[in-house]
Amino acid sequence: MDPLKQSGRPHRTSILFYWTVRYLLIISIGLLLVGLVTFWWIRQEAMDNRMQTTALLAQEIADRSISSSEGLEAIRIEPNLEKLIEDRKRFFKLTAQMCVIILDSDGQLLLSVPPLSDQEVRMKLNDQLDDSRSPEYKGATALIEGDSGPLGQVIVLQSKRALQHIPLEEMLFFSILLLFLIALSWLTIYLLSRKLAKPVQRVAAAAAQISSGQYDITLDKSAKEREIHELIVSFEEMAAKLKLFEQSRAVMLAGVSHELKTPVTSIKGLVHAVREGVVEGEEADEFLDIALLEAGRLQRMVADLLDYNALAAGIVNVRHDKLAAVPLISEIVYQWKLTQSDAVREPLLLLPQKPVFLRGDPLRIQQIIVNLLNNSVQAQAAGCSVELKLELVASSEHPEFAVIRVSDNGPGISPEQAELVFEAFFRGSKQTSTLRGLGLGLTFSRLLAEAMGGSLLLDSRVKQGCTFVLSLPLDRAR
Repeated sequence: MDPLKQSGRPHRTSILFYWTVRYLLIISIGLLLVGLVTFWWIRQEAMDNRMQTTALLAQEIADRSISSSEGLEAIRIEPNLEKLIEDRKRFFKLTAQMCVIILDSDGQLLLSVPPLSDQEVRMKLNDQLDDSRSPEYKGATALIEGDSGPLGQVIVLQSKRALQHIPLEEMLFFSILLLFLIALSWLTIYLLSRKLAKPVQRVAAAAAQISSGQYDITLDKSAKEREIHELIVSFEEMAAKLKLFEQSRAVMLAGVSHELKTPVTSIKGLVHAVREGVVEGEEADEFLDIALLEAGRLQRMVADLLDYNALAAGIVNVRHDKLAAVPLISEIVYQWKLTQSDAVREPLLLLPQKPVFLRGDPLRIQQIIVNLLNNSVQAQAAGCSVELKLELVASSEHPEFAVIRVSDNGPGISPEQAELVFEAFFRGSKQTSTLRGLGLGLTFSRLLAEAMGGSLLLDSRVKQGCTFVLSLPLDRAR
């Protein structure tokens, strides 16, 4: 038994074998049916043409069988009539089974070629007149006309089998032609299937190479077919992105492992120093405070990872409530300021006087704004006073959106890094704070904004400091 069938997996055939065999069967059956219909039509045409020729021969014999003597017309059988008939049979390619019968006006037999008895002639003629069965012979009749009326008739009989007979040479030629068409059709589909199968096989081999962990593949992109070329180009692009993704995953794993290891190592060292009595009194308390800070940092890193993975997987529920924007932003900033040191100034709020209603999730909006404010504080250089500003305005490009702009007076973001700030695990080189995390804050914030139907962008037009633009849909329902 086939091991593939034993294992429950269906047997797979190559595209070349699959299409060529099935096409060969289809084209063979189709051409055979066409051949049978054509063969029947040729037989009918051959019979009709031979009957027309037979009628012409009967009329020629009738015209030659009239003689006139002293004003009287009579039937005259030419001495060379049999030779004439044989010559016409060869010339018109009539069959040897043809029978020529000449009767007078009373129906009496005057001549038959080949010679037949009167009884045999009557049997052949009665066969044509019998409507109860299909006649064996078909005949053509020509009257021997005189000036005073018919003098007799010429009947040329041929068997239906002889009339429908197709020469062996023609049959052989027709069969060879049919086989040639079948072979040509099979060769055409074979070459086309082979041309299509080769790039598919190369792509399949490249896919197997990728599954084994080898992402450096090179495929021939010289295919003239647009679809095949697009398939190969798209596959190479996919392989390049998979390679980049795998490299990013390795870097991410290394970065996450390093970042998580650092606070764990610090906490372990600090707690061990206190436990062993290396430090005592106020210094021990200071060590424990640092350990608590490191534990908080570790907790934020783990929370960022969990939130990012949950949102990227689409398992975080985001509400779309009607929200009063001005009170919401004021409360978010007020709560955030309570958690900051006295060195951080109160953010400057530029809010409109008239009510503005947003459509979104208040908790997620708070997460985004707090994350932007924290980033601004963390990016500030040591010894510098951070100045923050929040502004709520209507979008000039999209009237159905409101824009929340979060600005600071920090060192800003270089043009080289501006396109990378929203990448997962990216952290700017100017961040020197000890509270640096995994680099998921902006990525997570952008995902939250998009989940609420908005967007989060970096305003590259700002030359001083850094400005992030949060767009959220307006609620215009009354």
